[in-house]
Amino acid sequence: MKPDLSHEIELAPAFHDLDPMEVVWHGHYVKYLELARCALLARFDYDYPQMRESGYAWPVVDLRLKYVQPAVYAQRLRIRAEITEWENRLRIDYLIRDAATGRKVNQAHTLQVAVSLATREMQFVCPPVLWERLGVRPE
Repeated sequence: MKPDLSHEIELAPAFHDLDPMEVVWHGHYVKYLELARCALLARFDYDYPQMRESGYAWPVVDLRLKYVQPAVYAQRLRIRAEITEWENRLRIDYLIRDAATGRKVNQAHTLQVAVSLATREMQFVCPPVLWERLGVRPE
């Protein structure tokens, strides 16, 4: 059985997130993804401070977003983040939906790789600490 490696948060865009067209500026969606990613990783006790303590940095090396419809001020949004790859890299898929209607607003994914803090070298296989925290084995 596939483990549940997902988490969902809810938020409402603030006034300062809007652009002159009175919709959420496209760059702020990245911030929303980051909030969901941190909540997801915290669920497994492997948020950024724990990553650092384990000897690894996990920089985002790829980010893809698809804008489906604009979000507006105070619109309740649900952001679901799910870890879908964990062997050689950490892939997190995101889905942003309107909380009231369930309509898709945005979908995205990020790729992160482990980098040893001691050597600054990229790891070509995720370190076992990630698998231990997630409760998974390499595929």
